[in-house]
Amino acid sequence: MSQQIALKPSTHSSVLIDESQPTSFWQFFKHSRVLYWLVGSIFPIILLWLWHVSVEKNWVNPLLLPAPDLVWTALKDLYSSGELWSNLKVSLSRIAYGFSAGISLALLLGLSMGLSKTVEAYLWPIFKVINLVPVVGWIPLLILLVGIDEALKIILIAKSALVPMTINVFKGVRNIPQSLTEVADVYQLGTWSKFKNLVLPGAFISFIGGLRLSLASAWGALVAVELLASSEGIGYLMVYGRQIFQLDVVLATVIVIGLVGFAFDVVISLIQKRFSAWNTQQ
Repeated sequence: MSQQIALKPSTHSSVLIDESQPTSFWQFFKHSRVLYWLVGSIFPIILLWLWHVSVEKNWVNPLLLPAPDLVWTALKDLYSSGELWSNLKVSLSRIAYGFSAGISLALLLGLSMGLSKTVEAYLWPIFKVINLVPVVGWIPLLILLVGIDEALKIILIAKSALVPMTINVFKGVRNIPQSLTEVADVYQLGTWSKFKNLVLPGAFISFIGGLRLSLASAWGALVAVELLASSEGIGYLMVYGRQIFQLDVVLATVIVIGLVGFAFDVVISLIQKRFSAWNTQQ
């Protein structure tokens, strides 16, 4: 009799464990990144299917919209010939130089205007004018000043990265809580100590937040300037495909541009999450 009573709870508990497993699995699946990526892949899959069907059913002219398999073949040919990597390497080197120069100058401008209202009064109007002129609008003037070589591309990339980063750093310095400033005054911290322990952490968090937008702007500016004034690079490869009327090459380069931009965004997003967690712990 006692043995039967002892067995009943164990049997009942096993049933409870089995019933809880589907719920726990669904909770894990719901809160994991798998569901996020699955939902995000629905629209690209539908778009790819509509692309395939529209070409197969002759809803559009195949000369204007090549089939997906032709674009994939063109992408493999560009890769196997080395033409894709050689042009992409040029573009990546340009983005590295221009983006580095842009964010370095943005740090200087953002900190200067954030710390001094006098500097802000002098520089902010000029900065706003530069910001309101699009990248393409600077190309004719810069061609006259620096020519059509690498300096043109790097300056325009740097300008595109400069604007959002400067605004982020400027706001980060100005948005330092007043309570922290008052604590620093109570402890009579020196100028360098305030800058190191108060201004730099606030500016750095804003700097990390501005990386994503700055890099996206710089990448878009690079493609634009290579489309208009370049003899090499991923943007030029797209123009070359259009000139010889190989739209499969054009679409292949569009895919590469999108994938590289997406990779940039993912990397910056991971960096932001890491430093956001660090800031929360601090």
